[in-house]
Amino acid sequence: MIMNKHDFKDYLEADRISLAREKHYSLREIVLHEIIEPDYIWSFEKLLRKVEYLKNCRRNTLDRINYAVTLMQFNRLSIKLGYYIHPNNFGPGLSISHPGFILVNPEARIGSNCRIHPGVVIGTQAGPSNRAPKLGNNIYIGPGAKIFGLIEIADNIAIGANSVVNKSFTEPGISIAGVPARKISDKGTLGIENPTETTPL
Repeated sequence: MIMNKHDFKDYLEADRISLAREKHYSLREIVLHEIIEPDYIWSFEKLLRKVEYLKNCRRNTLDRINYAVTLMQFNRLSIKLGYYIHPNNFGPGLSISHPGFILVNPEARIGSNCRIHPGVVIGTQAGPSNRAPKLGNNIYIGPGAKIFGLIEIADNIAIGANSVVNKSFTEPGISIAGVPARKISDKGTLGIENPTETTPL
């Protein structure tokens, strides 16, 4: 969770690396990315982190005004991209693969270096709205995966496309897939230098 300006910068840098974005752009690249072909995903992640920083750390009236304005921009871009991701859902190193519908319950917690694809739903079990999943670090979530309930997913797990995960998987470094999901391999995201840039399944 972002609790100060140092955290804010660290999260942004981890996200930039996970998305494979350049640190410094030439003037031509700036015109290309910001005007001709805007990089909406990177813009979304930057706004997400700014909202988190201002939500968690605002101290005065100016911060509250800045938070309200930034939140409005964030919500507008969320609707445009189809992302329903809330502040403080994800740790640093978030990599959203493409525009397309993604829904994450506000109470869900996902660790660092998560690679997530369109069609993913991370929600609660039927009934209480706060019984949401907790996912570890270095998680790969394939397109269309559904993850529900008060469950835990260990570190370095790859979740296959269109899987339905409704129980905990506490063994790290495995791949799971299916409806309902089950272990299919001992090869998760462990050992991959940058799991957010690689599709392990």
